[in-house]
Amino acid sequence: MDVIICFQKHALKKSYKESREHFHRERSWLWKLFTGLCILVVMCLLVVWSYMGNGRKKHPSPNILSQHCAGLQKPLNSSSPAGINSKDSEKSQSLINSIYSEFGISLEDYLRLQEAVHWADPDRSITNVSMSTSPAHTTFIIENLKKSYQTGEKLFVTVHAKDFYNKSKSYGGDFFQAKLFWNNTKASVFGEVVDLLNGSYSVRFLLPWVGKAQVAVRLIHSSEAVQVLKHHRDTDSDRVFFNGYYEGPGPNKTRLSETVMCNVKWDKNGLEHMGTGDCCCEYKDPHTEEIWRCQRPKSLPCSARVYHSMGGYRNRLTEKEKKLMKQTNKGINGDKSIIKIFNSHGNETIDVAEKCHPGLHTPVPAGFYLNDVWTSFVCSTRHFTTQTTTECLKDKHIYMMGDSTMRQWFDFFVKEVPNLKQMDLHVQYQSGPLLAVDVENNIDLHWRAHGIPLRSRKSFVANLHYISNEIDDLSGGPHMVIIFNLGPHFTTYPLDFYTHRVLRIRKAVLALLQRAPDTTVIIKTVNTGYKDIFGSDWYSLQLDRILRWAFQDVGVYILDVWQMTACHYSKENIHPGPVIIKNEIDILLSFICPE
Repeated sequence: MDVIICFQKHALKKSYKESREHFHRERSWLWKLFTGLCILVVMCLLVVWSYMGNGRKKHPSPNILSQHCAGLQKPLNSSSPAGINSKDSEKSQSLINSIYSEFGISLEDYLRLQEAVHWADPDRSITNVSMSTSPAHTTFIIENLKKSYQTGEKLFVTVHAKDFYNKSKSYGGDFFQAKLFWNNTKASVFGEVVDLLNGSYSVRFLLPWVGKAQVAVRLIHSSEAVQVLKHHRDTDSDRVFFNGYYEGPGPNKTRLSETVMCNVKWDKNGLEHMGTGDCCCEYKDPHTEEIWRCQRPKSLPCSARVYHSMGGYRNRLTEKEKKLMKQTNKGINGDKSIIKIFNSHGNETIDVAEKCHPGLHTPVPAGFYLNDVWTSFVCSTRHFTTQTTTECLKDKHIYMMGDSTMRQWFDFFVKEVPNLKQMDLHVQYQSGPLLAVDVENNIDLHWRAHGIPLRSRKSFVANLHYISNEIDDLSGGPHMVIIFNLGPHFTTYPLDFYTHRVLRIRKAVLALLQRAPDTTVIIKTVNTGYKDIFGSDWYSLQLDRILRWAFQDVGVYILDVWQMTACHYSKENIHPGPVIIKNEIDILLSFICPE
C-alpha cells in the first residue's frame, strides 16, 4: 500500500483535517483506509511521545514487535516512498480484496501487517559510507543507575547512534540487539529495543534473577545497511537460484539428463530474469496455486523433471554496499557497570503460574537463561528427563514440517527416546521425509522439508511437499501433534510471496482445527544466525513478524526461539547448539503435555 504517513504532535490536528477533506472526495473504501491509518499512527505517536515529552524519564511498555515504533508503509515488497494516486490506490485495493476474498483477511488485519513489517528509512541520501552508523563511535548508557535492584524491576538503557565522523545520527532505522547477561552463572535475558526515530534507541530489560548482570548491545546492521538489504530483496530476489534435473530415455537405450536453472515464478523483484514466453517449464501446484519455473531443457520434455537442489548464490553488491554490509554484528561501547540484583519478597526468580494452552501471547522478554536453563514467561513449563519425554510422547503421532532447524528437533528425539528407532527410507536426509517409530510406546515421529524453495542437496521432486497440502491430508485428533516452521529459505524473496505462503498454511490450519479442534498445532518461530545478504537476521525478523501476525488469533502454540537464540552466550549459528535445543524441546514438550 503506497502510503507513508508521518506527522509530528504539533501538526496532528491540521494534518488530520487536511487528510479528511482529501479522502472525503475519494471512494468510500479510501475513507475506511484512512480511518485505519489514523488509529495506527496515533498508537505509534503515543509511544514516541512518551519519550519526547520528558526526555529520558518515561519508557514504553513491552511490545512484541521488539524494535521500531511501527509506522505505515506501502506494499510489503516496496521500498521507495510514494503518495496516493488513483492507479496506486486501485492496485492496493485490488491486492487487499484478493487477500480478503481468499483468506478472510480484513482491511484492518492487512493494516496491522503493514505496521508489523514497517522499518524506518534514512531521511537523506547517503553519499558516502562514513555517513552510516559507526559501531566504534556509537555508545550506550544505563539510565538512572542504582546501587542495587530487586528481581522484577526494569532497567533502561539508551543507545546513541553516531556516524564515522563521530556525529550524532538524527534519524532511526538501525538494527540493534541487546541482552543482559552474567557469564559466571550462564544467565542472560533478551532486551527490547525501541527506535525513537531520532538517532537514539531505548532498551528495556527485565531483571529476572538474583545475582549480577551487565549490559551488551550489538549493531546487527546500520540503517544504511538495512536499505541495502531492502533494495536487494526488492530487485534481486534471484540471487539465490536452484537446479532442476531432467532425466529420460535417449536413442539406442541410452539415458538423457540435463540440469537447468529454476526458481519461484514471480514476475518482479528480479525473478522475471528467468525469461519470458516459451523460455521455461512451469509447475503450478493445484492447491496452493504457486508456480515453480525451470528453464526449458533442450532435449527433454517438462514432464521429465526428477530432482531438485540448491543451485548457487549471486553476490551483486556494489563496492559501496559491501562496505556498508561489512559493519555487521559489531559490539558497541557503553556502560560496563555491574548490576546488582537482590531477592524481591523472598523469590530468587520470577515464576509464571499459568498453564500452557494455545493462543498465549509472547511477551518481551519471553523468558531467561540461568545456569543454562531457560525459564519461560509465556506459561508454566517444566524440564523433561528421558523417561518423562517418553511418557509425554506416548500414543502420539507427531508431524514436523520445516527446515533443518526443525530437523534438529527430530534428531534430538531419535537420540533421546531409547526405543524410538529411525527407519531408512532411502531419501536425501536434508529434505526427507524422515520417520522414526517406537512400537512399544506407540510413537511415530515424522519430519519433512517445507517444500520449494529449498536450499538442499539433490532430492526427489516427488518428496518435496508444501506444508499446507500436508496439513490438508491429515485427519487431526487428540493424539496428533503438528509442528512447523518457515523462514531461512525465504529470506531473499518478496514479503508478498512469503505472506501468500503463510496464509495458505493458515487456511489449512483453520480447516484442520474446524474438523478436529483437539489437534495440537505448534509453530516454531525463526531463530537468529544469519548476517549476510542471503540470509540476514533482519530478513528473518521481517518474516517472523508476518508469521506471528498470521497466527495471532488462530488458537495455536507459538514457540518463540528468536529470543532464546539471540541472547544465549554461545556463538551464533543458524543451527543452535545442544544447550539451546534442549531448552527448546522442554518448551515443546510442555506445550504437548501441559501440567
